[in-house]
Amino acid sequence: MDFYDQLAPLYHLIYPDWPASVALQGTQLDAVVQAEWPGAKRVLDLSCGIGTQALGLAQRGYAVTASDVSSGAVARAQREAAAMGVALTASVGDMRDAHALHGSGFDVVLSADNAVPHLLSDADILAALRQTWLCLRPGGGCVLTVRDYAQEPRGRHLVKHYGARVEGRRRHVLFQVWDFDGAEATHYDFSFFAVEENLDTQEVSTRVMRSRYYAITTDHLLALLAEAGFVHTRRLDGAFYQPVLVGTRPRA
Repeated sequence: MDFYDQLAPLYHLIYPDWPASVALQGTQLDAVVQAEWPGAKRVLDLSCGIGTQALGLAQRGYAVTASDVSSGAVARAQREAAAMGVALTASVGDMRDAHALHGSGFDVVLSADNAVPHLLSDADILAALRQTWLCLRPGGGCVLTVRDYAQEPRGRHLVKHYGARVEGRRRHVLFQVWDFDGAEATHYDFSFFAVEENLDTQEVSTRVMRSRYYAITTDHLLALLAEAGFVHTRRLDGAFYQPVLVGTRPRA
C-alpha cells in the first residue's frame, strides 16, 4: 500500500518514545493473550507495519510470524528486529490471503492499530476474518485492536494531532485530517500530514499521505467475527490503548 510505504520511515514518530511503546504494547498484548489462551506461544500478526506489536511480543518470548501489505513497512520491521536482536519472520501479504501465505496452526492471530478498517466493506473484512480462522489451531484466538468509531464525531476537516517530535536538529509536527462522506457516513478519507522543520536553517517541508477508512463499530466487527465462525467474542476495554476484540476458534 503506497500510504504505508510512504509512512514507514516516519511511523515511529507517532509515539513520543517508540521503543518504549513497543515494550509496553508487547506487555499489554501478552497479558490479553495469556488471560484468554494460556500457554499460547505462536503468534501471527497480519498487519505488522514497522513491527510495533510484533516486536513487542517477540521481546516477550513469542514466536512471531508477521506480514503486511506494505513492502516498505515490512522491510523496516525486519531492520528493527535485527537492531533489537529479536527473531521475526516477516513477509509481504494481504490478510485476505493469509492462509495461503502462512498456513495454519497458530495459537493467536493478531491485527492491531486499527488496520482492519482499511478493508472498506463487510465482505472484505469477513474474508480476512475467515482467513484468520483458517490460520488458527482449534482453540486458538483472534485479537483485533481498533478505534471506537461510535465515539468519533462525523464531519469534514476533523483534525487529530499527534504533537511535535524532535530528532537531532529536526522537529516534526504530525497530524491527521478526516473527511467523512456525510453526517451519517461510514467511510472517510484520511490525510496524514508530516511537517519537518530544520531547527538550524528554519527550512520547512511538508508531506501529505492519503488513505481511506471504514468507520466500522466494534459491535459490527464482533458480529462479523461470529459470522466467520468465532465463539466467545467480546470487547475488552482498558487492556490496550484501543478497544480489544477477541474471539476463539472452536475446538471441534
